[in-house]
Amino acid sequence: MDEKRIARQSAIVYTGFSLALAVLFLILTWNGEYTPVARYGGAIWVFILSMIIAMPVVIPYYRKGNTVK
Repeated sequence: MDEKRIARQSAIVYTGFSLALAVLFLILTWNGEYTPVARYGGAIWVFILSMIIAMPVVIPYYRKGNTVK
């Protein structure tokens, strides 16, 4: 598998994972006593931190030849 395809697939996976966690955070804080700034700021932090955590895990997975089916 060439490097561009690996990079594209892994970027889609870890970005999607991070986006899903950010949306889940927004859903879980919807009826709480949180201000919109706290909710959106928290969602941004969840997105950024999950990108940082997922990136070094997902990229080597795809470099070993595993693909999304």
